Amino acid sequence: VQLQASGGGLVQPGGSLRLSCAASGSILSINAMGWYRQAPGKQRELVALITSGPRYADSVKGRFTISRDNTKNTVYLQMNSLKPEDTAVYYCNADIIPRGFRRNDYWGQGTLVTVSS
Repeated sequence: VQLQASGGGLVQPGGSLRLSCAASGSILSINAMGWYRQAPGKQRELVALITSGPRYADSVKGRFTISRDNTKNTVYLQMNSLKPEDTAVYYCNADIIPRGFRRNDYWGQGTLVTVSS
C-alpha cells in the first residue's frame, strides 16, 4: 500500500491550492484519511481529518476544506485564503486495512506548500 501526494507549490498570500493524495495497492478498506503539516523548526500538526465527517485545526477553519472520493481511494485538501504561516510540508495520512494484513497507519511522501509574495 502506498500514498501518493501531489499539488503543492508556490502561491501568493490569499491564493489557493488543491492537494490530492491517492492510496494504491491491495486495499480492503480505508477508515480515516487526513492531512498533516510540518513547518521548519516545528512539530508535525494535524490540519484536517475526515472519517464520516470533517475535522479541522482551528488555524485553518473556514479556509481549508477536506474531502474524499472513496471510489478512487483519494483524499483532497482545498486550501483557500492562504497565509505565509501555512508554509509547510504537507503529508497525507490514512488508516488502512490492506487485504490479508492488519490495519495500519500509512503516510504519503510529503508535498511542499510555500506561501510567499
